Amino acid sequence: MNRSVREQIFERFLEENPDPRTELTYTSPFQLLIAVILSAQATDVSVNKATRELFNVAPTPEAMLELGHEELKNYIRTIGLFNTKADNILKTCQILIEQHAGDVPKSREKLEELPGVGRKTANVILNTAFGMPTIAVDTHIFRVCNRTKIASGKTPREVEGRLVRLVPKEYQLGAHHWLILHGRYVCTARSPKCSSCQIVDLCEFKQKNLDE
Repeated sequence: MNRSVREQIFERFLEENPDPRTELTYTSPFQLLIAVILSAQATDVSVNKATRELFNVAPTPEAMLELGHEELKNYIRTIGLFNTKADNILKTCQILIEQHAGDVPKSREKLEELPGVGRKTANVILNTAFGMPTIAVDTHIFRVCNRTKIASGKTPREVEGRLVRLVPKEYQLGAHHWLILHGRYVCTARSPKCSSCQIVDLCEFKQKNLDE
């Protein structure tokens, strides 16, 4: 895919959705961090249902830590891997309080030191909470980028690297959200909705199928 086509794709994403946002519900960087930790192998809808009550009673690291393991589990037990996630959340809260004055760090290195936080989660926090042009590659983005050829790669890290190099700078801040929403609702894993896709004429997956 050449630069001109890639620019057209992101121009269309921008035109259709000028202010792309995460579908996770949060009111602070801390709440976003907890929501993203919970979202591993879970849907945003299920996370939002759990955090609606959780964030009412524990909106800060201090309040979350006071809940303790058993009470925290009661709020998140509908989410997969809730035992492990509860452990990671409480350990993360302790580190935030002891090492960062209760604030979420704005450094990728410091974020990745938190339990349950890997590169993808760190990228989401840096982008969504702090407005940095990072791109977190999840299964949706990995599929979309390889299927359309926006940025092919054998691993999420490889796709991320190509996106950072190839996506025009003016679109990098919104790229994560545009791509994940496109993969979630249009370019789905099974039966992609090509008939309602705004970039169908620019997509190499669709063009390949037409040629065949």
